[in-house]
Amino acid sequence: MHTKFIFVTGGVLSSLGKGLAAASIAALLKARGLTVTIQKLDPYINVDPGTMNPFQHGEVYVTDDGAETDLDLGHYERYLDIHLSQRNNYTSGRIYNTVITKERRGDYLGGTVQVIPHITDEIKSSILSLANDHLDVALVEIGGTVGDIEGLPFLEAIRQLRADLGKDKVLYIHLTLVPYIKTAGEVKTKPTQHSVKELRSLGIQPDIILCRSEVPLDEDIKAKIALFCNVDKDAVFTAIDVNHIYELPLTLYNEGVDQKIAILLRLAAKNPDLRPWQALVHNLHHPKTAVTIAIVGKYVDFKEAYKSLHEALAHGGVANEAAIHFVYVNSEEITPENVREVLARADGILVPGGFGTRGVEGKIAAITYARENKVPFFGICLGMQCAVIEFARNVMGLKKANSEEFDLTTPDPVIYLMKEWFDFRTKCVQRRDMGSEKGGTMRLGAYPCTLEKDTLAFAAYAQTEISERHRHRYEFNNAYLQHLEEAGLVISGTSPDKSLVEIVELKDHPWFLGCQFHPEFTSTPMRPHPLFKDFICAAVSNSQGKTK
Repeated sequence: MHTKFIFVTGGVLSSLGKGLAAASIAALLKARGLTVTIQKLDPYINVDPGTMNPFQHGEVYVTDDGAETDLDLGHYERYLDIHLSQRNNYTSGRIYNTVITKERRGDYLGGTVQVIPHITDEIKSSILSLANDHLDVALVEIGGTVGDIEGLPFLEAIRQLRADLGKDKVLYIHLTLVPYIKTAGEVKTKPTQHSVKELRSLGIQPDIILCRSEVPLDEDIKAKIALFCNVDKDAVFTAIDVNHIYELPLTLYNEGVDQKIAILLRLAAKNPDLRPWQALVHNLHHPKTAVTIAIVGKYVDFKEAYKSLHEALAHGGVANEAAIHFVYVNSEEITPENVREVLARADGILVPGGFGTRGVEGKIAAITYARENKVPFFGICLGMQCAVIEFARNVMGLKKANSEEFDLTTPDPVIYLMKEWFDFRTKCVQRRDMGSEKGGTMRLGAYPCTLEKDTLAFAAYAQTEISERHRHRYEFNNAYLQHLEEAGLVISGTSPDKSLVEIVELKDHPWFLGCQFHPEFTSTPMRPHPLFKDFICAAVSNSQGKTK
């Protein structure tokens, strides 16, 4: 087998940044000329995060093939500038579901099905499915923290893989916390020692230790950790806090992490070309201007729910040499009476996706404000649907216009559950097991879109045929299409057969656009998404117009 594997585990506590560390290491190896992919193994029992509360889990990231995945896959795609798939995210629920399905089918010939070997073999199979003759390195992040009971089968599986594949094919990296005690003026290594002790008790000896710390670790501290954790002295690295997440690849490079990995895995790799990352970080730290973007959503109390959105706006800022000041506004707190006061500072207004009726009227009030006051507006998924509802109510005069998602009795369902789509999808499973059908009753994954020329959308993309990722059930109701167009709504993007409206916009406005898809999922720091790029450009112009 040509492919070599790097397993990234975490200890002490959650939210240390395993995903960002794994993505940064992968980016460094790619910069060395290696072909790299990355996978996330999540110990929770849900088959996927699609049904999980955004306040608890955060963003659900969607891949081209319609997989609803962990938000870390967004980091992976952004850092590596590659498209991942359902093979890059497995959960305990998915693993157990596969094993149980096989047992019911008789695949185990009546044998007793156990965690070892059946669950661990299925985990190993999911990991090894990444390997091919053209892939040099596969990084695999194990979710959760060492010591969590639900993560034990994954740790056992990766322990076995070193014995299966050989030491020169498998590398273990452990990320831990080295806290700085300000009152004592010193860092403490005991949490790291205990975390590694727990990992070693499970049969895994880390080869490299990344120490998350708010201060640099001196050589004496690194030597102490190396001694008590049984690793090489030059295999302990500081993963210091950074001002911006895109600094992390350069920080780990300066520590020598990628060089140590190359030595341990005997990788035939050249020195990394980090000029794109250096330019990116320089631009982040030296903006020529700044804009304030108001994100009007219902999950704003938990920023992880808008992770890709946040990053895509930052990418648009880099493309326009602008720093982004984020203002998260709870749409439940917006009314027609206070909307001007709440959004007065915004140079641009973005209404993101979501599900359910909560906070919708606040989103519509924000859209009215953006339309009437010529503030650049960007509506995504539900944001686009709310823009259609707002236009129907306040421009066309259909005062009770609504979406069937919010009001099944509305006399004017300008957004509805398209019967043809629903009938087709209900023939599939309600919640798929990552099968060939994307989305059950949802439209999930990448779908093609055709753009009309002489529109904001075409100006952004500079082409007529595009593909974007979706995650929704309700659609624009074509029964109202002609009337909305006659009233001034521009339909600038549709499915190739014209049956589905994908993008709407307004002409007599500096920049007003809503899209049914999620463009934030395909934006990267090196290739900012064209819609975010143009939205921020319009916000910059609006900001400069205010100061004149």
